[in-house]
Amino acid sequence: MRHSLAGRAETSMQARLLAQLRDEGPLSRVQLADRLNVSRTTIAAEVGRLTELGMAHEVGPAASRGGRRSTLVDLAPDIRFVGISIGATSMSVGLTDGRLSVIATRTRPCDIRSGPEKVLATALDEVRSLLDEHGVTDPMGAGVGVPGPVDFHRGVSVSPPIMPGWDGYPVRDAVARELGCPVVLDNDVNVLAAGEQHAGVARTARDFLYVKIGTGIGCGIVVDGELYRGVDGCAGDIGHIRVEDFGPTCACGNTGCLEAFSGGAALAREALAAARSGRSPVLAELLSEKGDLSAEDVAVAVARGDAQAVQLIRDSGHRIGQVLASLVSFFNPGLIVIGGRVSKLGHGLLAEIRSVTYRRSLPLATGNLPIVLSELGDEGGVIGAAHLISASVYAPSSDEA
Repeated sequence: MRHSLAGRAETSMQARLLAQLRDEGPLSRVQLADRLNVSRTTIAAEVGRLTELGMAHEVGPAASRGGRRSTLVDLAPDIRFVGISIGATSMSVGLTDGRLSVIATRTRPCDIRSGPEKVLATALDEVRSLLDEHGVTDPMGAGVGVPGPVDFHRGVSVSPPIMPGWDGYPVRDAVARELGCPVVLDNDVNVLAAGEQHAGVARTARDFLYVKIGTGIGCGIVVDGELYRGVDGCAGDIGHIRVEDFGPTCACGNTGCLEAFSGGAALAREALAAARSGRSPVLAELLSEKGDLSAEDVAVAVARGDAQAVQLIRDSGHRIGQVLASLVSFFNPGLIVIGGRVSKLGHGLLAEIRSVTYRRSLPLATGNLPIVLSELGDEGGVIGAAHLISASVYAPSSDEA
């Protein structure tokens, strides 16, 4: 399967047309003209040019609405995007079509601390294997998410607290060179928020927060349907909001950060302390079996009725709820989505987050505020990464209106 690497929207009208087809599926020329508020002649010309670029094609007559039947238009069937979602302890890579339907994904453990060369080599090996498996020689683009601050325009990681060796590393250019296609780089929470917006519970939300609770804690901010990154790309870094004056030292070097109390590494640390002190018989038993403990073991202990494990989850959820209450009062979102590996601790954590957030926020701000768990799982990062690169590839290649 081959693609012209020059394939890219040339005008803003073409970009809008491609985005409509991506988000809505096949549409008739009449529907496209109505939605984009242009003439059918303009649509016919733009579809013709996109067909030449290998980005769209006509798929036959649309359903009759009376009179002459319009032509149905869809994205080219061989468009393929790569999504790479890298977390602190695992990564997911996948392949989507032009409408971001997932064709295949793979998830495997990784250690972000082993450095960019090793982690990216592993990700690229998985990508090449997927491309070979599905007969793709020229993907149209790739999106990459990493668990730390990113300079979106330069495509580099910037002073990421849990990513030693990644500061200033040209992730975007390195991946583009290896895959031979355009690449965008963003932080993992923005990528997950984009996935949620396209295919998850936030599909109808214009203003929402996506809160990832994993090894680190971060927040993707969507305002009027657009990701908000901040001036320097570090908007939403809520894991480093101080929730206590004193406490364990965070990866960022400060003390009292939310992440140092409620992130995955913090939960594992507290679980270990509870096991060794004898406060948690179940965690002590798990420690004896495994030799170490993780946040996931806390969920196992909760399922087995361990009171100390339940308290650990409540303490974590309480502090996260404190921070979210402040965000709700400040931002007034229409939805909060909770995701990330620690969110798999389940409804006990969610219930505590909800309770504190609702109790500490103004009633006006929470009267119609759902706080829900993400349902996308590992596919969310792949879809989000593919969404970000599709927005770039489908965008005009010049400033032409």
